[in-house]
Amino acid sequence: MKKTIMLVCAAGMSTSLMVAKMQKAAETKGIEADIFAISAGEADSYLDEKKVDVLLLGPQVRFMKAQFEEKVAPMGIALDVIQMTDYGMMNGEKVLDQALKLMK
Repeated sequence: MKKTIMLVCAAGMSTSLMVAKMQKAAETKGIEADIFAISAGEADSYLDEKKVDVLLLGPQVRFMKAQFEEKVAPMGIALDVIQMTDYGMMNGEKVLDQALKLMK
């Protein structure tokens, strides 16, 4: 079953590299995943349009976690903040593992 993972950051640009690293890690592990990045301002429209399994917030928008929890909890979407060290190192494998654990 294909997993949909949405990454949210301030402008949607810094996470694009993370998306690429996560997609590579997913391919290596044989996991079908739709991973994409979006800015915090555009996140609501994507949540309404797409079936999202996990929403990961970039460290720079972690202060928005409570706001997103209100929106996604009733939708059954798992939510967490990407660890700053994993984000800074662009460790796509670790962030993918974080997302997969949230889906269980």
